[in-house]
Amino acid sequence: MRLGVDVGGTFTDLLLHDEKTQRTFQAKTPSTPEDQSIGVAAGVKLICEKAGISPSDIDLILHGTTVATNAVLEGKGARVGLLVTEGFEYTLHLAKAWTPGPLFGWINMDKPDPLASLADTRGISERMNARGEVVKPLDIAGATKLIDDLCGSGIEALTISLMHSYANAEHERALRDIVAARHPNIPVSLSSDILPEFREYDRAITTVMNDYVRPIMRRYLSRIEDRLKAEGVRARLHIVRSDGGLMSAAAASERPVHTVLSGPAGGVTSTVMLSRRSGFSKLLAFDMGGTSTDVSVIIDGEATISRSTEVGMFPAKVPTLDVRSVGAGGGSIADVSELTGSLRVGPRSAGARPGPVSYGRGGTEPAVSDANVVLGYLPPVLLGGDMKLDVDAARVAVSRVGEAIGLSPEDAAKGIIDIANEVMLGALRVITVQRGLDPREFGIVAFGGAGPLHANALAELLGCYPVLVPPNPGVLCALGFLEADFRNEFVQTYIRSTVGLDPSTVWSRFADLEAKAKVWLKEQEVAPADASIHYTLDLRYEQQGFEVSVDVSPETVAAKGSLDAILADFHAIHERLYGVRFHVPVELVALRVVARGAPRRWTSRRRPAAAMRPAASSKRVRPISTASGSIPRISIAPASSSAIASMVRRSFVSTTPPPSCSPVIMPRSTSTVTF
Repeated sequence: MRLGVDVGGTFTDLLLHDEKTQRTFQAKTPSTPEDQSIGVAAGVKLICEKAGISPSDIDLILHGTTVATNAVLEGKGARVGLLVTEGFEYTLHLAKAWTPGPLFGWINMDKPDPLASLADTRGISERMNARGEVVKPLDIAGATKLIDDLCGSGIEALTISLMHSYANAEHERALRDIVAARHPNIPVSLSSDILPEFREYDRAITTVMNDYVRPIMRRYLSRIEDRLKAEGVRARLHIVRSDGGLMSAAAASERPVHTVLSGPAGGVTSTVMLSRRSGFSKLLAFDMGGTSTDVSVIIDGEATISRSTEVGMFPAKVPTLDVRSVGAGGGSIADVSELTGSLRVGPRSAGARPGPVSYGRGGTEPAVSDANVVLGYLPPVLLGGDMKLDVDAARVAVSRVGEAIGLSPEDAAKGIIDIANEVMLGALRVITVQRGLDPREFGIVAFGGAGPLHANALAELLGCYPVLVPPNPGVLCALGFLEADFRNEFVQTYIRSTVGLDPSTVWSRFADLEAKAKVWLKEQEVAPADASIHYTLDLRYEQQGFEVSVDVSPETVAAKGSLDAILADFHAIHERLYGVRFHVPVELVALRVVARGAPRRWTSRRRPAAAMRPAASSKRVRPISTASGSIPRISIAPASSSAIASMVRRSFVSTTPPPSCSPVIMPRSTSTVTF
């Protein structure tokens, strides 16, 4: 049995799959922001009760976590010491030339302090050049004094990031050995291990971020393993990476920077799965949860992998699924601006505690979910009867906002939803229109606790078709974790002109990276039959400031021939991406090897039509208000395939029709809405 666990800002979602019977079970439990492991342990206990199994029957737990993300966003990470090459102590402070938009956005910019302070930074007497040649030998005696001073000052972790260590890591390793011998209790990260690539600031900030969240991640993983053990769980725990892959808990405790976008990865993976199985090659992943909304693009059944991301205002150069997040979710708080007197929604969120007013946990400010309750889009009972909503309290809270701007509770609720939709529309436009993609060529997969409630409205605004609502959208991220592969990337910067380059130097470096990849696969206990290795070269035209990744087939690597075919692929890809190819020399920048271990795939057993009925709670739902009048909440659908909209009420799904919908009765056996 495998269990997917997705910790969100409001709920912790769980999906259990029994590989023997091909049955699945799902559960939602409130998240516990003060300690996520509490909510996870409670969710595991709940889903085991629902499935009628013992916790010891679970074989594998796949966990998406926001621990690393929250630590950076909230500024609650560890105190990190930093060793750099002498003269480069201000690397983190100088950072990069970047201005928050729009024009003059820098005026209101509140620049955060670096993750490692200048007081905790020491310059080491040494220097390598870009070819990995020693320009200035390492001063061992001086370095030892500086290390003793820094490690004795109370730091919790230490980052070593020296100039050009990606080309030669000898000095970084020597400093690590000094720390290990004299201060063994302080965890150390080397930039040559975490990110062996050029660009000094990116390498330094990514490695510092790893140490900034490392002690916190270690404590969290220790707590969750202890709590699960106390519940009788003996399963192996794996953590979801930002690129949608998996890593062991031990690996996550050493390299937590690879989990900074762990949470949204499951939803993108599930959307990829739906794209391949439904036949829709172009889809937009629309994951609206309680705190935020995450959107992504799927083309030809593949998600885009980005080589860098941002966590707050800090860049992190790690492989991530290309996801855009905005602070609009079911828990986003609505209020009236004192300055302008206008209605605004988010990015403040009610979170899990107290949550929206309708949750009855002490919340007093109306949220998007409360607006949906007022309009009848959400029933008074959720989760198959496990959760009751306070409709009257939600109406009172929304009416206070309405009174401040002269609107009835219903009109205020509609305004709240419209504004939330516009915020999410902006995110969808960023990943489509602003990247040269026509959203009218894409469908939308609506999931998350609130996704199906808003997807139809966004589809109308963007002109998207169709909208796909999976049977259980509220736990789709957890489903994605069950579909994830074990994955890790090994890279080496190797900047050379391809003119006159001996191809054997490329193939020998691929062999070295491949050897590291195979060792990692063995450490993750991936069976050889399930393992695969993919090769990529980063190429650019000389004097360009960015690279293009070109896949290299295993057959090409094995043949060890010329690079001509790869260079031809680069020209074609560059022309496809940017509309131009240049007749100038091509430069090699880096080699990448991606190791993947595919777990056994699964498909849930299809339930008989008689069992696929709306949840009992839906029978008590009030009518929905639309432009054409009131529509019964149960079993409504489009009148034609061109005006597609529908609603289904089950334990974990609710979706609303746009005003132009003409309702007809749907068969009770319908559990998936595809439109």
